[in-house]
Amino acid sequence: MENGQYRILVVEDDKEIRAGIEIYLKNQGYEVRQAANGAEGLKVIQQEEFHLAIVDIMMPVMDGVTMLMKLRAENYEFPVIMLSAKSEEVDKIMGLNMGADDYVTKPFTPLELLARVNSHLRRYSKYLSAVSEDGGKEHIYTIGGLELNEDTVEVTVDGEPVKLTPMEFKIVQLLIKNPGRVFSADEIYERVWNEKAVNTDTVMVHVRNIREKIEIDPKNPKYLKVVWGVGYKIDRQ
Repeated sequence: MENGQYRILVVEDDKEIRAGIEIYLKNQGYEVRQAANGAEGLKVIQQEEFHLAIVDIMMPVMDGVTMLMKLRAENYEFPVIMLSAKSEEVDKIMGLNMGADDYVTKPFTPLELLARVNSHLRRYSKYLSAVSEDGGKEHIYTIGGLELNEDTVEVTVDGEPVKLTPMEFKIVQLLIKNPGRVFSADEIYERVWNEKAVNTDTVMVHVRNIREKIEIDPKNPKYLKVVWGVGYKIDRQ
């Protein structure tokens, strides 16, 4: 897809920041919509199709984490990049737990934000292509009761479907295709995000979310295991 075919929603209560982000994105050829808070953002999303959202955490009426939670509950799967102040560390972790794909800390440079946007849209485009492909041989990977189907972009545990975000799917895909191999957080970040590792805390939170979804007892995982001081793996069974 060309940049002009992507529509991005910017949800930010600071009018100047919102307008500045729109200028940066439009200069790259993206189509942009604005909203001043989470409630307004949800209304806009119901009216048009979006491919990515940039959402501030702290906003009046409805904050970014609440908006994100409602988005994911309604099965909107496009990537969401959270904007946060350095003092909002707990909120950033909460946002990732609710299904955010990434976060950018204020103040940020236009190049930093654009790099994140471009990276997530590339991956989301591949995700959409995989979902829409018909026919052909299915690429299925199975470890015990855990099964990942690359062609349908689905994960099941003991036959029951598991709802993963695109980023969570990519992490499980990497690990299940390399059973027994330990991947460091840096390596997972670089393979999945396709950029140099700068924030491996994001990986840790995604792994925790995946465990909550695929493990009967997340504190005693059967599938996604940590090798302390080294990284993560899915073992052969």
